[in-house]
Amino acid sequence: MTIQDAVSELGNFLGERLVRSKAELEAHGRSETHFPLTPPDAVAYPHDTAEVAQIARICARHGCPIVGWGAGTSLEGGNLAARGGVVVDFARMNRLIEVSAADMDCRVQPGLRREALNTELRATGLFFPVDPGADAALGGMAMTRASGTTAVRYGTMRDNVRGLEVVLADGRVIRTGSRARKSSAGYDLTGLFVGSEGTLGLVTELTLRLYGLPEAVAAATCAFPAMGPAVETVIATIQNCIPMARIEFVDGQSVAAFNRAAGAGLPEAPHLMVEFHGTESGVAEDAARFAEIADEYGARDIQRAHLPEDRNRLWKMRHHAYWSILQSRPGATAIVTDICVPISRMAEAVEETQADIAASQIAGPILGHVGDGNFHAVLMARPDDPADLAAARAIAARMAERALRLGGTVTGEHGIGMGKLEYMQAEHGEAWAVMGDIKRVLDPANVMNPGKVVPQP
Repeated sequence: MTIQDAVSELGNFLGERLVRSKAELEAHGRSETHFPLTPPDAVAYPHDTAEVAQIARICARHGCPIVGWGAGTSLEGGNLAARGGVVVDFARMNRLIEVSAADMDCRVQPGLRREALNTELRATGLFFPVDPGADAALGGMAMTRASGTTAVRYGTMRDNVRGLEVVLADGRVIRTGSRARKSSAGYDLTGLFVGSEGTLGLVTELTLRLYGLPEAVAAATCAFPAMGPAVETVIATIQNCIPMARIEFVDGQSVAAFNRAAGAGLPEAPHLMVEFHGTESGVAEDAARFAEIADEYGARDIQRAHLPEDRNRLWKMRHHAYWSILQSRPGATAIVTDICVPISRMAEAVEETQADIAASQIAGPILGHVGDGNFHAVLMARPDDPADLAAARAIAARMAERALRLGGTVTGEHGIGMGKLEYMQAEHGEAWAVMGDIKRVLDPANVMNPGKVVPQP
């Protein structure tokens, strides 16, 4: 029994929807960041859950690895076929199945993109708030426990997935959770699969929590003389119970990249980017209270955005930060890493990381979801320069060690994939071995996205 045997049988089953062209394999072997090209042996395009289950059964019979694929936006190599096998691309399973406005939830297939969902929801007065920046597929967002700019108010995927349909490694189809708002019935299997990065099964349907569109929205940016005061402003805002919908931090290097790429015209200094949701009066009051706190910490150049087009321009600039930063150093690749620490240690973590980058030979703009204690460093290295790559990896390692020392985690939203496996023992101790035990029970042949997240055989 071999991978090629599985591919041959899958070809008989799927016909032209099992693709083996060089272009397709390479497209499904690329990462958003520094990982080398890792093409699979074939790419499958299922139409429904029954087909996914049959794909799983065929692969299980031949010991062939299976890797789920959404939009391909993973940053830690989580969607790469590290050991070959078949990538299951959910692009053709992209329907909004049902919306229940009364219950404020919906059922979707995993290939539906975040932006497409919100476009379809417009007439209902509801929206799905989790916004990781990229127009990611909802199944992939669940598998990486995505969060993003709005998590400070609306939570992460962990908080917004009510139930799942999952195909297990042996082809069994199970449902987890329900449409009820709470349950005390047994183990939380939904929570187990959310964030599992496809190592336990393939998600074929999601039940998602929705929210009412706010009556009023206001956004603003403000500059600070240094990182410390900006982070202290965030802490004070949270402690004063001001309900922010988004609060993002970008350093001076990131702002310089925005200015070059988008003509933003912002002072090249650390900035906070904030947004408030609510009633007209409530938003105005929240924004005024935030401005008072920011002023106490030395904020300047406060620019407000009330019109939708101005807000969209602001957040488009933030969401495109990665590409803007890459453009600032042509020919460079990026080792993009993230950590998350308690809010009280955020300033310390950011300032120590900035000092590491300043002492190195590479550039590394810092930005992140500061309201959650989560930030990213875009460590830019020339791919043909071993010294650059070594410097970037050393900084990333120190960031991970710093996160654990300060009581945090080595990743707030990028996931583990294969890029951060080396830190899992330090973060979880014996609990990491328990994760491996769960993996062996549900996937004894290790065909579901092998080489990721758990201890490796």
